[in-house]
Amino acid sequence: MRILLLAGTYEARQIAQRLGRDGRLEVTASLAGATRVPLPLDGEVRVGGFGGQVEQQNYIMNNGFDGVIDATHPFAARISARTQMICAALNVPYVQVLRPGWAPGPGDDWRMVTSEAGVPGQLAANMRVFLATGPGSVAAMGRLPVAHVLCRRIDAAETPYPHDNGEWLIGRPPFSVEDEVETFRQAGVDILVTKNAGGAGGFAKLEAARALGLPVVMIDRPPQPPGEKAETVEAALDWVERL
Repeated sequence: MRILLLAGTYEARQIAQRLGRDGRLEVTASLAGATRVPLPLDGEVRVGGFGGQVEQQNYIMNNGFDGVIDATHPFAARISARTQMICAALNVPYVQVLRPGWAPGPGDDWRMVTSEAGVPGQLAANMRVFLATGPGSVAAMGRLPVAHVLCRRIDAAETPYPHDNGEWLIGRPPFSVEDEVETFRQAGVDILVTKNAGGAGGFAKLEAARALGLPVVMIDRPPQPPGEKAETVEAALDWVERL
């Protein structure tokens, strides 16, 4: 049996590792290539986009995949929607690994927005902002009307931060709560902006914001495609077993 795994998350790495031990399966993990030095994945790995819907459909069809596991980021809405549509057209089983989103708890001060476009309206001119949405969101938000922006990214930047009131911070997760508290303190952060990615790996920044009494602008997830969902690695593996 041949499985295409759309990767890029912690769950995808776990799924690749576990499926790689099953001698009945041939697994190809596909990475978009957004990170220049991604963490290693078990099995065959392809890097780079498919080139569009027709090219992706041909790739799935020509390689004879018996199932597709979409374990991309919850905000990778375009590739998830396209993949589900292609699989439905080809009658190839599809499952989206979609971990539960975060929810505020006691002591949290979250300001919810539906997209990056809503972020500027939650900020004040004197604020120092920690942007934990990734560099891809900077263009969508434009120049934030604040005193300073510190935007974290995994890879070293090839160009300076695109606006005169910001800078890049290089760092690869996971980070501990203590690390995040120290980072926020040293940078004099007034507010955290992040996406509701869910999962344990990125929750430390939210715990740090709570500990420091910092407000959080939380960007809600985009609409997800129809089709079967797996909230955990184990659920995704059960889906493969049912195939």
